[in-house]
Amino acid sequence: MPKPDAGAPEDWAGHLAREEARYRDGEERLLSPGEDSDARQRQLTRLGNAAGGAGLSLLMLGRRADASEWFERAAERYRESFVDAPPGSWGRPIGAIKALVLADDWPGAEHAAVWALDSGAARADSPIGRYAAALALLVLGRDKEARVHADEIRIRDDFPNDVGDALAFLAAQDVLGYADAVESVLESFETRDEYLEDLPVADTVLVLQALAGRRDMAAELSSPLLPASRPRSSADGERR
Repeated sequence: MPKPDAGAPEDWAGHLAREEARYRDGEERLLSPGEDSDARQRQLTRLGNAAGGAGLSLLMLGRRADASEWFERAAERYRESFVDAPPGSWGRPIGAIKALVLADDWPGAEHAAVWALDSGAARADSPIGRYAAALALLVLGRDKEARVHADEIRIRDDFPNDVGDALAFLAAQDVLGYADAVESVLESFETRDEYLEDLPVADTVLVLQALAGRRDMAAELSSPLLPASRPRSSADGERR
């Protein structure tokens, strides 16, 4: 889809209606367990994407409670899909963790993080597996271990270096380094031509900022790709 025009308001109600319709249609066509496991796991992933898209649309509309319900649904679908997914499908645990962080469901995110690690993310050779491990460990507050995986992926040619940098600086609790890195991640979203589910939202930035907020490290960011800011409560910045 075209890059968002800062002067033109985005039709988030329209995006929400589309994602809800995609979810309903996919749910109606979902195969029963045991029919075609590969087709089922792919459809479950599409359902997770649609549910996550509905959640992001609701976030952009300022409807955080409603968004959380859709993010919880997305996490459930991603986890269901992982059972029959091909080896190395680390996008499913990542999707579940991110969805639960965006839902502000930290106990659920911690549970998903343990699942990702128990499934072998920290032993993966792929950068996406190491990303899953770093994200999981940051959710669990195991920053020293998270830094090992973040340092591994931040220097690879097949992974976004600024995302790896942001994870590493979070793990090191380097406030200035994190601010520079997350601004770079945001810029990469603002200059791209395509978005997941055709939704111009910097979802990775939102997750990084949520993790940063738990460490009193959140950067001051403003973008049409981010929800309007809300008043910050004392619990938002609670240290782990």
